[in-house]
Order: sequence, then structure tokens, then C-alpha cells
Amino acid sequence: MTKRKKARKPGRIRRLRASAGKAGEPDAMERVGSWYKPMKRPVTLRLDADVLAWFKKGGRGYQTRINRALRGVMTQERRSARE
Repeated sequence: MTKRKKARKPGRIRRLRASAGKAGEPDAMERVGSWYKPMKRPVTLRLDADVLAWFKKGGRGYQTRINRALRGVMTQERRSARE
């Protein structure tokens, strides 16, 4: 069995992740803009049937919409914690 080597992240992304969450600084996601693409991880998530149906009603990309909704909540809570 061979071990996989972890891909190195460019220095800029590594520095941004290291500085994320420091008090008084803007959220890293706000600073890096639209070019930043976080790593995706497969998970099993149990959602209420009506919530899932609502997201799926929009067609393809429902998982992306769920992720954006969760990211919005996360960003809002981070901002509230800084105030």
C-alpha cells in the first residue's frame, strides 16, 4: 500500500488560513474574494425532509445552495462574535 502525499497549498492560502479568526481582522473569506475555493469533504448529513425538498425544488446544484446557506450563517455568527 502506498501513502498519498498531501498536496501543498500555495503560501498565500496558507497565510490567509493562519490569520483567519484573529480578533479585529476581517474574515479570511471576505479578504480573499471570489478566487478562493475551499476544499470539499464528503459527509453524511441528515436533514428534515421538507428542508431537503425545498432545496431540491430549485433543481441541480441543491448541495451548493445548502452549502451557501450554511456559510452565510457561519459568516454572520463570526461577525456577531467580533462585535
